[in-house]
Amino acid sequence: MSHFAKVEDGVVTQVLVVEQDFIDTGALGDASQWIQTSYNTRGGKHYASNGVDEDSGTPLRKNFASVGWNYDATADAFYADRPMDLNGNSCASWTLNTTTYIWDPPTAYPSDGKKYQWDEPSTSWKEQT
Repeated sequence: MSHFAKVEDGVVTQVLVVEQDFIDTGALGDASQWIQTSYNTRGGKHYASNGVDEDSGTPLRKNFASVGWNYDATADAFYADRPMDLNGNSCASWTLNTTTYIWDPPTAYPSDGKKYQWDEPSTSWKEQT
């Protein structure tokens, strides 16, 4: 069994665990709308079943698809919508990394052990209190 994402107009509307043969029957509609996705793929890397250790498996379509995510057919990649900041503002300053297909902030997350949230108006990390 494999995971397949139904993609309609570039957006994932469903993710199922089925056999390729079942997809090919057309029982779920147009088979071309179903794109295989790998539960073990994240950021363009393949991870072991523990989800932590990178292994030698082949990554598939940059990220595991989720309902509401986007599919870029040209890049053959699944990715989330642009993130939102601590106040619900779109993180317009973030860019989509075309290697990982994960959104990158303009400033790296602080590594001082504290918890932070992004604040888009100031384009900076704000410590959580």
